[in-house]
Amino acid sequence: MNPVVGLLHQLVVTRSAVAWHAWREHDPFARLNLAEGRHDPYALYAEVRAAGEVVPSPTMGFQTASHHVCREVLRDRRFGVQADDGPRGNGQMSLLELDPPDHTRLRRLAAPAFSPRALAGYDDRITGVVDGLLDALPATGPFDLVAGLAAPLPIAVITDLLGVPEAYTADFGKHGATIGSALAGPQSLAHVARLIAADRQLQRVLTEVFALRRREPGDDVVSRLLAAEGDGLRPEELRPLCMLLLLAGFETTVNLVGNTVLALLDHPDQWRAVADDPSLATAAVEETLRWDPPVQRTLRIPSVDVELAGTTVPAGSMLLLYLAGAGRDPAAFDEPDRFDVRRTGGAEHLAFSAGVHYCLGAPLARTEAVTAVRRLAERFPRLERAGRLRRRRGTVIRGPVELVVGQPARALAA
Repeated sequence: MNPVVGLLHQLVVTRSAVAWHAWREHDPFARLNLAEGRHDPYALYAEVRAAGEVVPSPTMGFQTASHHVCREVLRDRRFGVQADDGPRGNGQMSLLELDPPDHTRLRRLAAPAFSPRALAGYDDRITGVVDGLLDALPATGPFDLVAGLAAPLPIAVITDLLGVPEAYTADFGKHGATIGSALAGPQSLAHVARLIAADRQLQRVLTEVFALRRREPGDDVVSRLLAAEGDGLRPEELRPLCMLLLLAGFETTVNLVGNTVLALLDHPDQWRAVADDPSLATAAVEETLRWDPPVQRTLRIPSVDVELAGTTVPAGSMLLLYLAGAGRDPAAFDEPDRFDVRRTGGAEHLAFSAGVHYCLGAPLARTEAVTAVRRLAERFPRLERAGRLRRRRGTVIRGPVELVVGQPARALAA
């Protein structure tokens, strides 16, 4: 389907169907896409769990918020992301829309740049970016944490990793953020127009970067992918793969930083604990990944009929996995609705998925988020909410688009 036609179809037809099922049948998935779900999706995940481990959805097929079921499905090779008639979506998200063997082939090309060993050399670079951003913030405030820290950090890091010259960083940030907003679905005809314009501009920039790296290859992801073009990488796969790495590198980290700081400030005792002991930043990020992760859900399609928790999921049907709901499953975590940076025990969260589609950039996102939270706690120990919170409209990706914070002058004087 043509991307423009797909966006318009999603805007008109899909949103109408969702609204109908939300009103007529009170389907939790449909209600997630309304104000109710944007405000508190966790109440709806709990509703799904209360109805059973695998619950039919008149909108999408089946849905689950069970940690056990989500983990089982993510690791089960009978479940993939493609239907029998080919990849879902418009093919622009590369690895996210492919199953093995194509997924394995492309992932193998990109994976070395995102291994913990390769990223170890980026620690100083990430710390330098964070400190530079914090230097530009007012000592007291107020300031927008997203615009001042959470958003520019991953753009600076992922463009550097990809081999994008600094002159293009601003364009990548601007157009990438616009395209990332499509993960929530188009909101209006004006939004569709912005998405189309941003996609064209980003394609233009990528073309220029590819040309540059063909002339001047370096030790970066784009150069390595170009070297594999025609061998392990088909020419038509290069652009979608780079787009995915850019958007995933941005969306995961900006929302992970925002969600972590928001959770800490909404639990002042937890923020004080991290400010007193910044080494707790790692635990704070991991608790946020369980309690309020950036990626809220994913979709799987079985290639054969599969019985899950007593329910048969037919081949080719859609199964929604509420990863964020799995993080609040009382069967997997004690007091799951409590945010606690000193939490011990419990299952492993699924915020970065599992199995063959485990998030390629998880080590990078963790390093960026932990560094940002640790340095923020060291330099702004009296930080607090100081203005409005504005969340993104969608419920696939959850996080603030504006989070005003500040450090009161009286605290500094004391």
